Amino acid sequence: MNALTLPDIASQNTRQVVPLEWVGMCGIALPIVIDGQQLTAKVDAGVSLDDAQARGIHMSRLFLALEVIESQGLNPLLLKKVLQRFLDSHDDLSICAYLSIHTHLLLKRPALVSPLSGWKSYPVTIDASLKNGMFHVELKVEVEYSSTCPCSAALARQLIQQQFVNDFANKPLQHAEVLTWLGSSQGIVATPHSQRSTATLQIRLDTELGYLPISSLIDEAESALATAVQTAVKRADEQAFALANGQNLMFCEDAARRLNVALKVAQGVKGFSLKVVHAESLHSHDAVAESRWNWRAQ
Repeated sequence: MNALTLPDIASQNTRQVVPLEWVGMCGIALPIVIDGQQLTAKVDAGVSLDDAQARGIHMSRLFLALEVIESQGLNPLLLKKVLQRFLDSHDDLSICAYLSIHTHLLLKRPALVSPLSGWKSYPVTIDASLKNGMFHVELKVEVEYSSTCPCSAALARQLIQQQFVNDFANKPLQHAEVLTWLGSSQGIVATPHSQRSTATLQIRLDTELGYLPISSLIDEAESALATAVQTAVKRADEQAFALANGQNLMFCEDAARRLNVALKVAQGVKGFSLKVVHAESLHSHDAVAESRWNWRAQ
């Protein structure tokens, strides 16, 4: 059979005249480049099927249009180019195009004190859409950090004070004895509880940017929180991390406000929705706070 005569079932009219909001493929394996780093990704690609009489779209055309992503650094303009190719290849069927890229960005992070360093993995999703000529790009990134409960810290301090009274009431204070007491489990009878916490940032980007500011946004978030989880550490780094936690006590509400303030002034950010989750070590449930600025679902 000649290729020109191969049947094209998708081009046939459907018996049910119903338009569809999204048709395409999910989980396409694709290499991508972000900040000069080649990463593996899973890509969802789709278009609307606005011709209600059409049986289906041309999925292979979407697949082939993604090839341009393999060799170029991702940026909003490139994403728009790909989406426009989606529409150009479906000009008689679709008016909306969608692209979602899921990957993990690897960043090498130094230890707090020692010369050690290690890699951290940050889950990243890049969502882009072209609807009726309107182009939107959103980033979603997860940042892990440690959070020490202010209430727990205050309660622990009170117990330590009470133990001090019990041990030194009506006794002349000797510097060496107090110093030894402070360094013992006899004196520090209670410690505050901390938890590994996660900030999920959804950020609407300036579509004119020539790059994706993922690394800089992660840096801004970690700087605002001040207690990002570590990679390789020595005891000096662990001690510095304990100090950072002690100087940055925070409820989930505090963390959300810190991130709100930082993201509002971050370059390329036009709006955001953020969610912080403190995985409680005291309770079996989580403490959660959300914040938005100039945000609406696209």
